Amino acid sequence: MTTSDPSRALVRFQGDALASARGWTDLTSEERRRRAIVAAQQLDAAMLWSLTEAHTSLYGSAGAGLSARTARAYREGIGKLLQHADRTGFSLIRPERDAGSLYIRSLEVTGLSPSSIRVQLAAARALFRALRWAGATALDPFSDAKPVQDKTAPWDKRQPYTDHEVQALLKMAAPRDQALILLCAHGGLRIEEALMLTWNDVDLPAGVLTVQHGKGGKTRRVTLTRTLITALQVLPREGLVIGGTQTAARQRLQVIAKRAETRYRGWHAFRHYAGTRLVRQTGSLEYAARHLGHSSIETTRVYAKWSDQALDDALAGW
Repeated sequence: MTTSDPSRALVRFQGDALASARGWTDLTSEERRRRAIVAAQQLDAAMLWSLTEAHTSLYGSAGAGLSARTARAYREGIGKLLQHADRTGFSLIRPERDAGSLYIRSLEVTGLSPSSIRVQLAAARALFRALRWAGATALDPFSDAKPVQDKTAPWDKRQPYTDHEVQALLKMAAPRDQALILLCAHGGLRIEEALMLTWNDVDLPAGVLTVQHGKGGKTRRVTLTRTLITALQVLPREGLVIGGTQTAARQRLQVIAKRAETRYRGWHAFRHYAGTRLVRQTGSLEYAARHLGHSSIETTRVYAKWSDQALDDALAGW
């Protein structure tokens, strides 16, 4: 892949969530179209992401509050599509009618999970919405593309950690990672939320913390458990509570799981644990949804499936 002429490069504004949008909207429609066409022809990943980011910020449902996690997934998905285009001759300006479906099928034969393919499809659709907005093309090869339906029920995927596993992991973790585990397993935070948490967001005397800019740009208050408060009290009180990257956190958890002789399920399984435990103890989906910050209680229903042991208990007595 090549990049566009640096002398004609898009000016990027600094310190503003709408940087890409302003950079593109400040152009005349003819210049915006020209730059989008050049980027599409040259498969310029940086410029095409800038265009997609601009359009998504202006017209996406999350607006300028697009989460870092979603933005990263879209950017990586666009990069994967551009690699495919480079190999196969997939044209972003004049795509063949079946090009989108062929791309999705090519991902399926590699064994990529249905959920991962849906993310790739969302990224590709976001790119083509941006290209149409810029006038670079009027076509969308992904409008009718559909991945194979996932036949695995949500409650059979990404199982939560068990009580025994959480305790085993805590026993083998250093204080910083103990606090991180509890932020996810008791506080129900997503890993990116936990890593970005600052001490200004934590009120230990009141027993609450505030998640700033959670999924969808939402802010929520989370009640701290006594165990989590104890774990936080031993950490240095400056800057970020935990900090670091998700990659490093995953690597540390893998080491901890190996020491604890426990299956590694990833950081998000701690959030599932929090929801499952709350539903099991309270019998309330509403409490779990409030604690986890779900906008719809339908999202929380999977925890009822994980917490329901009635069927297993009944069959055990046969």
